[in-house]
Amino acid sequence: MFRSRLKLTYALVAIAVAASITLNARAAHATEITLLNVSYDPTRELYEAVNAQFAKDWKAKTGDDLTINQSHGGSGKQARAVIDGLEADVVTLALAGDIDAIAEKANLLPSNWQSRLPDNSCPYTSTIVLLVRKGNPKKIHDWDDLVKPGISVITPNPKTSGGARWNFLAAWSYALKKNSGDETKATAFISALYKNVPVLDSGARGSTTTFAEREIGDVLIGWENEARMAIKQFGADKYEVIYPSMSIRAEPPVTWVDKVASRRGTEAVAKAYLEFLYAPAGQEIIAQNFYRPRDEGVLKKYASQFPSLPMVTIDGDFGGWKSAQPKFFADGGVFDKIYQPGS
Repeated sequence: MFRSRLKLTYALVAIAVAASITLNARAAHATEITLLNVSYDPTRELYEAVNAQFAKDWKAKTGDDLTINQSHGGSGKQARAVIDGLEADVVTLALAGDIDAIAEKANLLPSNWQSRLPDNSCPYTSTIVLLVRKGNPKKIHDWDDLVKPGISVITPNPKTSGGARWNFLAAWSYALKKNSGDETKATAFISALYKNVPVLDSGARGSTTTFAEREIGDVLIGWENEARMAIKQFGADKYEVIYPSMSIRAEPPVTWVDKVASRRGTEAVAKAYLEFLYAPAGQEIIAQNFYRPRDEGVLKKYASQFPSLPMVTIDGDFGGWKSAQPKFFADGGVFDKIYQPGS
């Protein structure tokens, strides 16, 4: 009996020693990794939640400590920062045109980047809505109401903000439909709308701050998720969301930045990070932050917070960003022709 107990004790000690050696070996090989996610304005809260969960999962899987840093600003400004040398491992911007610019001007990733992840590398969608003050004192219900005299409209600058470009195209689509495809009349409508804009912030979050904290304006044109987040932050007694009669399906894309990730040795974790956005856990976080998930099961679970409405699309109705960007937002484009500061 004594010998049996002694053998058992030796066996348990051997197992403990082996386990300790394994843990020590893992600790010795564990590394500290950092990623930089260069994103657009209203994604701060989304990626704070995504980063915490993904870093935890990565640690459990690999033993490596992962720190994910975030950079936020107007999508166009963020793209230019990467082009100018900001070392982003991944970019999660407001529109594909901004990532195309990084590929074309800086050659940091291939031109076919959008084919590397599902859904054209857009793991979630959103749309453009109207945020008004509680009780809707100015009776704003649709795009037509934004061109009325005396209505103060808050929206960011399409030259620097991806969200602002979605806003512009949503309003343009309404005006074009209302005027049976007449672009001259649509241009006049958009011109009237921007005459009611007292200030153009550089990004969507800046416009939210102008409207909600500085209390400027009667209505904010913005991302659905940003409007919902404003209500969550400031209270349902302060604001309400108005869904216009039609809008646009906003599709914010993501990708890893090949040359930066290759140089820094972060390709594997950068890819895994973006793939996590498509996983059920990632899609759940996306829905909790008021973005529309791609996963049908998760979307169904949160269906009550995502009303359906007619939406145009950038590819189906504008020929993609390669057509829309130069026509509307390049120097001398439609926006430059209709917007006269101070007029």
